Amino acid sequence: MGATVKFDDLTERCGEWLRGSGPEADIVMSSRIRLARNLADFPFIRRCTLADRQAIVKNFQQRIFKDGGLQQAGIDKYLVIDVDKLERVDRQFLVERQLISRELAESEGATCVALNETETFSVMVNEEDHLRLQVMHSGLDLHNAWERINRIDDFLESRLSYAFDDRLGYLTACPTNVGTGMRVSVMLHLPALVLTKQLEKVFRALQKISLAVRGLYGEGSQASGHFYQISNQITLGRSEEELIDQVAEVVPMLIEYERKARQFLVKESQKDLHDRVSRAYALLCGAQTISSEETMDLLSSVRMGINLGLIHDLEIPVVNKLFIHTQPAHLQKIRGAALDRADRNIERAVYLRQHLRQDGEGNKN
Repeated sequence: MGATVKFDDLTERCGEWLRGSGPEADIVMSSRIRLARNLADFPFIRRCTLADRQAIVKNFQQRIFKDGGLQQAGIDKYLVIDVDKLERVDRQFLVERQLISRELAESEGATCVALNETETFSVMVNEEDHLRLQVMHSGLDLHNAWERINRIDDFLESRLSYAFDDRLGYLTACPTNVGTGMRVSVMLHLPALVLTKQLEKVFRALQKISLAVRGLYGEGSQASGHFYQISNQITLGRSEEELIDQVAEVVPMLIEYERKARQFLVKESQKDLHDRVSRAYALLCGAQTISSEETMDLLSSVRMGINLGLIHDLEIPVVNKLFIHTQPAHLQKIRGAALDRADRNIERAVYLRQHLRQDGEGNKN
């Protein structure tokens, strides 16, 4: 089965996309491509019986593991998790990790997710569609992400019978995904555009060209930590390359706007900016209790401060990790115990103090 990865190992490490090693990673956290696919022999999920859902999971697992399975698609080490058998905290852990959607986490009946060791690839089974494939790379790396997911999709299609129409393309549960079934998204960190109050103007321009703006956890989520996902809204009538190019052409402009906004803050409001960054770092290092929301906002300022050279001896991958590891389910997994909100706020403060002091004293100019 290639299950050389253990679920509990995920708690101790970070996915590749959090390492901040990709192109333009100071502003672009990750590039993600998702494909929606359905099996021709089964009805869409909302019409499926429990027996149908179980058969889909069984069909998927049997065929991808046969003769080396996903290793033939370049994935050597992977893990398959029966989501329906997980406790609520473990499901939320996978959502915080960006490995499954909130919809899959809340689903009942047969559901699973297959993921690789570096967490750059996952495939959800029995979400809105039978299969939701995802590849996520660090930084602005859409074309390499597409090349990889296309290779994996071809492998799966060689073993599974996809629902496909010669005129419409891939058939999906939601009409907006019909055609390529592709969602191209880039997660950007845009604190300076927020501080200079330019963000709304930028987002209105994006909506005019059919690009959607969502929060950290995708559709329906609120923006936190000044992270925003930019993605295509239309799939029908466009090729995969056209959809990738549409997003890839816009993101460099957003990067330029954010960099100019940061330069403006450095030039026109340097003392205020330095004070914001210093206070954020001090609060994170000294808090005895702190909420998830406040942590995200303060880490956002610290991350920008590192990129602007206002904080030394603290690296971006450490801050990226803290964004995820201070989320509620992660804290409980790390602690190994259920925690109510008040206890989580205390545990979060302890975790922040330990890791910020361990990984850097934050010497400032």
